[in-house]
Amino acid sequence: MDDSRSRLSRTRTALSGIVGDAAKSSPARLALAVFTAMILAVTGLLSLPIATVEHERTPLVDALFTAVSAVCVTGLTTVDTATHWSTFGLTVIMVAMKVGGLGVLTLASLLGLSVMRHMGLAQKIITASETRSERLSEVGGVLKTIVITSTSFEVLTFLALTPHMIANRYSFGESLFNGAFYAISAFNNAGFVPEASGTAVYVADPWFSIPIALAVFVGSLGFPVILVLVRRWRTPRRWTLHAKLTLATSGLLFGIGFVGILLGEWANPGTLGRHDLGTKVLASAFAAVMPRSGGLSTLDMGAFTPATRLFIDLLMFIGGGSGSTGGGIKVTTFALLVLSIVAEARGDRDVEVFNRRIPQDTIRQAIAVLVVSVAVVMTATLVMLVITGLDLDRTMFEVLSAYGTVGLSTGITPDLPTPAKYVLIACMYMGRIGPMTLGAALALRQRTRVVRLPEERPIVG
Repeated sequence: MDDSRSRLSRTRTALSGIVGDAAKSSPARLALAVFTAMILAVTGLLSLPIATVEHERTPLVDALFTAVSAVCVTGLTTVDTATHWSTFGLTVIMVAMKVGGLGVLTLASLLGLSVMRHMGLAQKIITASETRSERLSEVGGVLKTIVITSTSFEVLTFLALTPHMIANRYSFGESLFNGAFYAISAFNNAGFVPEASGTAVYVADPWFSIPIALAVFVGSLGFPVILVLVRRWRTPRRWTLHAKLTLATSGLLFGIGFVGILLGEWANPGTLGRHDLGTKVLASAFAAVMPRSGGLSTLDMGAFTPATRLFIDLLMFIGGGSGSTGGGIKVTTFALLVLSIVAEARGDRDVEVFNRRIPQDTIRQAIAVLVVSVAVVMTATLVMLVITGLDLDRTMFEVLSAYGTVGLSTGITPDLPTPAKYVLIACMYMGRIGPMTLGAALALRQRTRVVRLPEERPIVG
């Protein structure tokens, strides 16, 4: 017994040294390493014969695509989730969604806490950039609160869905599994569906649509906002500027999305045209939430009009809240860009909102995230057009869905050639890692110059 304890202590000490050195030298690199390792591990598990219904090995590109989609909480698939994967495979996907939804830096920090029992200063700084903790001393407690809070919301969604499934569709065991799968998929904005019939059968079912939509919306707000709401829900005046801006912009985007989809698809026989008023309202509200990064759909995206799909493209590009399970450029980035345009149009020197002035370096970060994201999306779309020969409408929709880690699809993903699948894999990876890493890097990178050059304004516009 003493020898076992001694070996365990030596192992823990060795691991502490390895993780500690990595965290001190480059916490971001540690996070990316852990994230990539998790994708490779999930790919390996999904490649096993036991992971499929037919007990045959899944092609590497499809296993990797599903692993990246699950860990990056996207939801795009090249194989049918319900009919291709066995219970083991679905369980692997469910765990990948849960762990991936916690976030890259959160995951690495939890690993560091479990091995080292503490966090170094460098790791706290990097983790604070994702969790948006107000003080570095709060980071450890925030990470634990994130796990508890996210699990609590998933449990509530599970409890709302399961009794309805037992009463109407499945056996007790199947309802428990599907309820848990949907709860994790919805809150983490993953978009995976465990049913062969898909979610179209729930188009007129409020007992499914409302809990799922609420879980997706709350998950898309981001942990920084959720923590503020949990801790200060009685005192809105004490909410952070980030929380106020995220809630206001998310609510506005939902309203615009709801009206746009309802009017755009009202008479379309392939979507809303064949339903009654109540179903039209329910389905439009559900569809308006999903571009936040939810990826579930009770309507056929392939049957949407090109105008509505372009409208959804814009919503997917904006994505969810900072520090959330959603992708895109984030709602706060979009809000800051709009506020900057309004301030410029008014001739205001400062960008102000909720009685606060936005620093100029924050505006520059928002512009940088926008430009990089546009460059990635345009490059990926161009490459996809060359590879596939498909039309721009559906190609861009799929690329934006991947980069925004949304998971909505017009149905072309399973039939894409292998090189195109790898392009979407890269989009999902960069969409989950890129803006966050760029934002953290820009926030921590600021040069101090002794000499400033003379100022001269070029002509703009």
